[in-house]
Amino acid sequence: MNTVDAPAYSPAPEWSGRSDGPGPEHARWHSVVRPLDVAKPQAQPGIALLGFASDEGVERNHGRPGAAAGPAALRSALGSLALHHTHALYDAGTITTQGTDLEGSHERLSDAVETLSRAGHLPIILGGGHETAFGSHRGAFRALGPLQIINLDAHFDLRTADVPTSGTPFKQISELVGREDFDYSVLGISRPNNTPVLFDEASALGVTVVLDEELLTMDRAELRETVEDICAGTKPIHLSIDLDVLPAHQAPGVSAPAGLGVPVNIIRELALTIAATGRLALVDVVELNPTFDTDNHTAKLAARLIDDIVTAHFSAATKANS
Repeated sequence: MNTVDAPAYSPAPEWSGRSDGPGPEHARWHSVVRPLDVAKPQAQPGIALLGFASDEGVERNHGRPGAAAGPAALRSALGSLALHHTHALYDAGTITTQGTDLEGSHERLSDAVETLSRAGHLPIILGGGHETAFGSHRGAFRALGPLQIINLDAHFDLRTADVPTSGTPFKQISELVGREDFDYSVLGISRPNNTPVLFDEASALGVTVVLDEELLTMDRAELRETVEDICAGTKPIHLSIDLDVLPAHQAPGVSAPAGLGVPVNIIRELALTIAATGRLALVDVVELNPTFDTDNHTAKLAARLIDDIVTAHFSAATKANS
């Protein structure tokens, strides 16, 4: 949970996992990930994991707390996954919300993402509630300028509120960057879980919306075509994955379990098609709530998505440079 006892920023923890022997042929995440000083990230550009341990936005949004434990659970699930590339992987530590000071932790998150982005790394933020997305996007925006946002989510997160919550990040981003530069697509929207006011807000902001029920009717070619149409521009991409887009039986350990949800094979296809553009600049994986997980199933599923995205990203980068 958010706590004033935990440090506001913690350096990368020790990683652990299965070991089959030395050498790159036995490489797993835990044997390859190196710590990275977020204040001085001058290293070979690569993937930079950064935890955001926060429940405050979820609690303000009247959700069930527990997402602050998400970064640790994701690292644990990633640790034993085998690697099939030799690109640089780093862990830049964890930012923790102190008590109710979400605004302060957002500032630290924005500063860290800006620094990592300017150094040429791809930040992958391990949430935390979906409030994560505002702090991370602001940092990338400061470093790179306007980004395209693609959110895989059952909810718009376009609420208007007196204070930031897990339901407001994309509304906050629209106010940060301005209507002209707000480029937001959300795939997996659950009609029963979003009020008409939110659909109207999305329409007013020019949001591209694909419903969960629409995704469920598409074959693999149609899914790819849908994403490729959305990704037709040239802006760097902020990919945000809220794990509550998945069915509750596949992802029980989330802040707000889905009544229907979009199966992981569809979400994976969407994420890999986005990563294959070669334009990823920021990734958030949010709303993992280990308190309600079953045998770490949701954490393992999320770790697999992260691993697949990393592999697809490096494959696209290699092709672009060849």
